[in-house]
Amino acid sequence: MRYYLVLFIGLFLGVQSVLAQVPKKSTSSDLFHSLQKLNFLGSALYIAAHPDDENTRLISYLSNEVKARTGYLSITRGDGGQNLIGSELRELLGVLRTEELLAARGVDGGEQFFTRANDFGYSKHPDETLKIWDKKAVLGDVVWVLRNFKPDVIVNRFDHRTPGSTHGHHTSSAMLSVEAFDLANDKNAYPEQLDKVSLWQPKRSFFNVSWWFYGSPENFEKADKSKMMNLDVGVYYPMRGLSNNEIASIASSQHLSQGFGRLSDRGSQDEYIELLSGDMPNDTSNIFEGIDTSWSRIKGGEAIGKILVSIEENFDFVNPSIHLAELLEARKLLVNIEDDHWKHIKLKELQDIILEVCGLYLEASSAVSNAVPGSSVKINIEVLNRSNTDILFNSVTLASESYKQDKIPLANNQKKNLELDLKIPEDQPYTSPYWLAEKGSLGMYKVNDPQLIGSPETIRPFHASFELEFNGYSMKIDKPVIHRYSRRDKGELYEPFEIIPEATARFGDKVLIFADRAPRNIPVTITAHKSGLKGKVELGHNKGWVVDEEFIEFEIANKGDEKTVVFTLTPPAEEDECLITPIIHIDGKELDKELIEITYDHIPTQTVLIHSEAKVVRLNIKKVGEHIGYIMGAGDEVPESLEQIGYTVHLIDPTAIESGSLNKYDAVVTGIRAYNVIEELEFKQRFLLEYVEQGGNLIIQYNTAGRRDASFKDLAPYPLKISRDRITNEDSEVKIIASDHSVINFPNTITNLDFEGWVQERGLYFPDEWDPKFTPILQMNDKGESPTNGALLVAPYGKGNYIYTGISFFRELPAGVSGAYKLFANILSLGKEQIDNTTDIKGK
Repeated sequence: MRYYLVLFIGLFLGVQSVLAQVPKKSTSSDLFHSLQKLNFLGSALYIAAHPDDENTRLISYLSNEVKARTGYLSITRGDGGQNLIGSELRELLGVLRTEELLAARGVDGGEQFFTRANDFGYSKHPDETLKIWDKKAVLGDVVWVLRNFKPDVIVNRFDHRTPGSTHGHHTSSAMLSVEAFDLANDKNAYPEQLDKVSLWQPKRSFFNVSWWFYGSPENFEKADKSKMMNLDVGVYYPMRGLSNNEIASIASSQHLSQGFGRLSDRGSQDEYIELLSGDMPNDTSNIFEGIDTSWSRIKGGEAIGKILVSIEENFDFVNPSIHLAELLEARKLLVNIEDDHWKHIKLKELQDIILEVCGLYLEASSAVSNAVPGSSVKINIEVLNRSNTDILFNSVTLASESYKQDKIPLANNQKKNLELDLKIPEDQPYTSPYWLAEKGSLGMYKVNDPQLIGSPETIRPFHASFELEFNGYSMKIDKPVIHRYSRRDKGELYEPFEIIPEATARFGDKVLIFADRAPRNIPVTITAHKSGLKGKVELGHNKGWVVDEEFIEFEIANKGDEKTVVFTLTPPAEEDECLITPIIHIDGKELDKELIEITYDHIPTQTVLIHSEAKVVRLNIKKVGEHIGYIMGAGDEVPESLEQIGYTVHLIDPTAIESGSLNKYDAVVTGIRAYNVIEELEFKQRFLLEYVEQGGNLIIQYNTAGRRDASFKDLAPYPLKISRDRITNEDSEVKIIASDHSVINFPNTITNLDFEGWVQERGLYFPDEWDPKFTPILQMNDKGESPTNGALLVAPYGKGNYIYTGISFFRELPAGVSGAYKLFANILSLGKEQIDNTTDIKGK
């Protein structure tokens, strides 16, 4: 059992700081803060459903003011949301939001955990949520995190007692937490976990209540607060020069993909938490009252605490290395205590403090960002002591290679550099996000190694182990291999060191539409991740589809170079669809991965390996017109999808819109949430409506209610009010209520069959009030709810047409949903029946 505990704690402690990449650079004030946290033996866990659900004010307060070990368990990675800053959706958005959460925890001082639950999109009730998630499995993950993190206190973001009143994921996260509170200490619950971890019973659990849950501040003022604690989280930290609220604002602003960049906040602020389980503290401002959070908590801890508390009380901010001897004495005692849980947590904290008081810099940096199995990489080792402390450098071990010589004294500020060869084993696994290694289900990611459950990231496989000697006391310190480099426009940068396949392949288009039986060329781009690459590639496909060549051979001389080969694919006679896959054959290996890099300034570069595939669709579809103007909003792939069915799409700079500038387009489309994120549109709206009045088609895709002023009075030429109505079940019934309307009949006939095979949802943020001049086209409703007619509204205006739609075309088109393509082609072709150039779409 001890082996598994060490592995899990190393996984949880190491991955949080290791993958932040940038080395910690502590001031004396930071060191003192770390000492205060070292002397607090208490843990709190915040639990909610998604990235951005966490209350960073409370997490920062518990971590920085109370000094508790504080974690956030996000049940999902936010895979089902939207992306304000780029085109990543679904699993790639989950990777991005994972890193944003880690960036937030890097600011507020918390740790980050997850379950295997997949954010499948908005859910209206926890019954639906827990069915899709597989409640037993996700509840087991929550129990697993509790048994490992061992929180004294749990705080739920949402109320478990109000199912159906908010997002089903939200309520479910609280329900799971409440149930796991006792199950974590039940030997009959998930007994398979108990050969790796021990039972645990948290002392208290709370609901992080606020006036919002009562409907108004006035209602909350009248509420019974006898079971509530009131914490002033607006405290100011003089040693940091920041208030807790400022730290919290910076932390939540890391959620840029969700548009959470915000102003910092200052001043006193109350947070209320309502007791759900356990005893109510007498001091309603002390969440840990009655819980021993001193070193006396553990057997043998009093002697350690005596040393460390004395250091805290007499800390030398000018020369912190003066405390080294005492810190080493505390470490000698700590390694011998019996409590494995606290021992490994505090050993890691104490080790970091020992390194920091000496100004020790240890680094293992690769000259390249990635390597392939079986290769060898040069690793630069840097060792630097920036104090007058006597430290000897004994050895460094990197995988199978070890550097040893006579003990080298590390003189103050005299750098020691070495170069070692890192040999990557032939069978070394790739370092892509572990939860994406195998295909999961709609509601669950598949993770074969139970030790990884809860972990935010893939464990990096290569570390340099430094052996140092402090005043005769030897310590081994592990540092991950990273890639440090510089860019002229960015300065010094750090990235993870990745293990990737010898070659990856991708298609230019993820969806290819075949309007007839004519064959199409299918380019496959192969990227070499080592030099001197030779192999062959085949195109995997379903029966009925015919490819011209079984294999195409290729050679690529240099690492990083690419080569494109072209297959010719012939579709079947009838409508059909399938997935095609490029399979690379190299030295007996079959490789079928695509490499995607997610690069933003606020997170480390992410290398994601996913199964390389494209959807090919044999579809009878027609269109009118050719040139489409597109105003990009929060980021989507609709323009690429429209090009796939033969349109020429022109991206429009909103600042360049003026009278008459849009007349050259057959239709103009605004991307998702365009009016939420582009302030300029409010001032350009008169030109957009002028375009409609003069005969154009303007298609407005969904905007959110309550974000900026998306419902300003001139959004449409007639009154239109956006609501929060949405249809979350992608299989919900759709009725065509304007069956004679052109948008249903020209140039493609739309039937109920066209609403089969949709993904994630029907649509969101439908209008619920509109002028009679609008014609509602479709009626939809989720089970048990009243029908809504606001999914697709069409109104003539002047010589043209204004169309507002909340239908999730941004999800359906990139997924290759046939009916969505037909319906969107009809929307773009609206009012053009008199044009004599209706065409079958030949594809891109």
